[in-house]
This record gives sequence, C-alpha cells and structure tokens, in this order.
Amino acid sequence: MPALKTDKTSKPAVRKPAKRTAARGKAAATLPEAMTSRVSPAKAAVGDKPVFTYIASLPQPQRGIAERVDALAARTLPGLQRSVKWGMSYYGVGDGWCFCCGGFAGHVKLMFVNGAALEPVPPVTPVGMGKSTRGVELRSVDDLDERQIAAWMKQVAAVPGVGGKKR
Repeated sequence: MPALKTDKTSKPAVRKPAKRTAARGKAAATLPEAMTSRVSPAKAAVGDKPVFTYIASLPQPQRGIAERVDALAARTLPGLQRSVKWGMSYYGVGDGWCFCCGGFAGHVKLMFVNGAALEPVPPVTPVGMGKSTRGVELRSVDDLDERQIAAWMKQVAAVPGVGGKKR
C-alpha cells in the first residue's frame, strides 16, 4: 500500500457558518419547531392520541385555540377521525380528510380542503396547500367564530375529502 501524501501548501478547512444567526433572535430559538415555519417534529400517525399529543405540545395561546377547534369539530361532526400529517392535526369524516389545524408563531392556521367551494369562502389562501384550500388564521381564542367555523366544517364534510372516495 503506498504511503499517504500530505500537502503542506493546502489551506486549512474553512468552517461553515452556523445555520442560525444571532439576528434571527431568541424568540425563534425558544419556540417548538412547528412554530418556526419548519416541519413539526410530530410524527405522522392516525388516531385521537397523536392529535391530542400534538395539541398538548403547542405553547399558549396556540394550544388553547387548537383545543377549542378540536372540541368544536368533535361536537359538530359525528364519526370524526383524527390524524397527524405533515406536522399538523388533520380531521376527516368518512373516506377523506376535510380540514387541518396547525400551530405557528403568533397564530393557528385552520385550513379547509376544497375551501374555495365554501360559502362564504374563508379569507386566507395558504401557500403550498393546494389551489382550492382556504382557511383562517386565529391569533387568540376570541378570533374563533364557532358558528361560522362549524358551518364550514359541516359544508366541507359533505364533499369528498383528500384521499377519499367520492360519496
């Protein structure tokens, strides 16, 4: 085996800069990853328990908002199914998923699959969630219009959800 050659003229390895800079602030460092616009560490899983665990992991006020949305969904939709997907809680009835709820820094997003077909159309068009997805951003429990959100939940549950068969 030949001896290894060393090149004494090569420069020392340059250290890569840290991915987080001090300018990003301490607030981003203290939030759970779901709250910093990164994928949540919540693992994809079907069932009530993973969703309750995800919601419990959120800081206040996001946890309180998500708990109210979950309770409203349970009261509004018989046969409600829950799942954690893509770092958010997903809700469905029958053969597909109808809407999702996820915590972010400063708010909770409640997004309806096929939300562009709802009456009235929810005001927020999220980036990267599909052309017909619409929803609301809730900054406090007071922003939660339970009557309107329950109406949207009923409407969206009446049409085929994502990944489901046509009813």
